[in-house]
Parts: sequence; C-alpha cells; structure tokens
Amino acid sequence: MSANPDLSAPFWHVRRLGQGDARRLADLNSLFAFVFKDTESYACAPPSQAYLDRLLADETFIAIAALEQDVPIGGLVAYCLRKFEQARGEVYIYDLAVAPHRRRRGVATEMIRRLQPIARDLGAWVIFVQADPGDDPAIALYETLGEQETVLHFDIQVRPKPG
Repeated sequence: MSANPDLSAPFWHVRRLGQGDARRLADLNSLFAFVFKDTESYACAPPSQAYLDRLLADETFIAIAALEQDVPIGGLVAYCLRKFEQARGEVYIYDLAVAPHRRRRGVATEMIRRLQPIARDLGAWVIFVQADPGDDPAIALYETLGEQETVLHFDIQVRPKPG
C-alpha cells in the first residue's frame, strides 16, 4: 500500500544558480521583465551566455531560483558588497519577483531564507532590500523578515565616453 502524498508540500523547489546555469539565469531575466513590466531593461539587450557564465562564477553574485518542473516561478538576484570599515560585507537584494500565479505561497520568503546562510558564508552581517512606496505586498513581506529604515535613493547618471 502506498503512502498518501503530502499535499501541503510545495510543488516547487528553491536553489542557488551556479556554473552551468546560464540558461536558467536568462529565464530569470525573462521572468523579471514580465513581472516588473520592464522589457526595456530586462529583455532588449540580453547578455551573452559567456557573460552570464562569468557572473555565475563570481561568488559575490547570488542568483536564487524557485523552480517548478525546471521553469522559474520566482527569482532573487543579490550582490555581496565588501565593506572597508570592517572586514565584513552586506548583501543587497537587487531583484526579487514571483510569477503572479504562484504568489502568496511562501516562494519569496523561501528564497530570502535560502539567501541568509549564503550571506553568512560570504561574511555579510546584514541583507538589505528596497521597496517602492505603494508596493504594499513587498513591504508587508519585508516587514515580516526585518526592520524598516527610511532612506532616500538617488540615481546618478554615468555619461558615455566621449568620441
């Protein structure tokens, strides 16, 4: 007699992307373009596989995917920033998205939980993330995991090289 399957168990799994995962990282890029409705940033000039391979080889670049039958339903991209004032780092979550049909099922929380030991192993003392005012679901999630700080964000443009 076979045991009943655990219907409460998720049908997806979360893992850090690494060497050989350039295609999955490109798939995350497509997911971000769709979820953020920003094809200009995420889909207009996709990086080459060689570029993605180099990125995935850098331990300070962290890509975590939530996969359902090898299809990304969620993604998190973070960077470990080395500090100078102390021998430690900080991890910045740059992008985090979950496909609309898979939200409210713990996917984002699980990706952040998977990030925590990675950050610790990289010598980070904190993980930080920003949320836009009005993005209530993201703010509610982050409030369950950390403390809110109010900061101002400035974009300083980089001018192209002359000539």
